[in-house]
Order: sequence, then C-alpha cells, then structure tokens
Amino acid sequence: MIDAKDREIIEALQGGLPLVPAPYAQVADRLGIDEDALLHRLAELKSRGVIRRIAAAPNHYKLGMTSNGMTVWDVEDARITDLGAQIGALPFVTHCYERPRALPDWPYNLFAMVHGKDRDEVEEKRAEITAILGDTCRAKDILYSTRILKKTGLRLKSKEQAKG
Repeated sequence: MIDAKDREIIEALQGGLPLVPAPYAQVADRLGIDEDALLHRLAELKSRGVIRRIAAAPNHYKLGMTSNGMTVWDVEDARITDLGAQIGALPFVTHCYERPRALPDWPYNLFAMVHGKDRDEVEEKRAEITAILGDTCRAKDILYSTRILKKTGLRLKSKEQAKG
C-alpha cells in the first residue's frame, strides 16, 4: 500500500520530470518536502516494487528508429519465463511480455517490441530472437506499427478526478 504522500509523489512524477536543472528539487518544493526526503521515498517505492523505474523515454522516431515491429511467438509454456527473460534482456527489445493465446486464431504467447531504422534491421533483430528460441518456437509473426496510438504508462487519477 501507499500513503497519501506517496500518492502525491506518484501523481507529481507520472507525467515525467520537469525539464529544469534540478528536477527533483523542484518537485520536492512543489510537494512541500525536501529533496532528500523525496529521493528516499522514491527509493523505498522502488524497493517495494510500487514503481519500477524513473527513466528517460526517448522518441525512437526522432532517433531515426522508424520501423517498429511487435514480434509474436508461440513458445512452449513450460519455457516461457526463461525465454521471456532472455528475449527481454536483448538490447534491442524495448518491452517483452507474456500474453494468453486466443485459440484457434492467435497461438502467440510471447511478445517482444523491436525497433530499427528500417524493416531490414528489424528483420535482422527478429532473426536473432528466432535463433535464441530455437525449437521451442512453434510459430511466429510480426506486426509492424503504422502510427503511434499511445505513449504513456499507467496514470493514477488525482483526488479531484476520483471525486468527480
């Protein structure tokens, strides 16, 4: 569980850090706590698994990574945890997760997003994943992005929004 101050901190940071020389100091000031207290609470939230990370989220399109493919794989259920960890650790995989199959039309249970400067680069990276999965992979496909629909994570409702 989180207390009221933790919730305030999460709400203050969920949209990103302010682009100023001392972002944590600015957020702490806005919350009425000192910067060390803010950093301590963030470390506690992270150690408890309430937040996973605070990180930069670069715009891959502006970095020249204009080809994006969600690779999908049908792998043995007994191996998915191990294989998912291996695939998720690859430097070119931005997110990797398990999803339930929707049989008979959708046999895929492992998903991994891959970005590249063009489709050839994405296909090279996909081939690397194929080699890692080996015989445990029974089927595969790739879904190429055609536009950005949403680029945010979970957002908590503010107290005002929750009341309305």
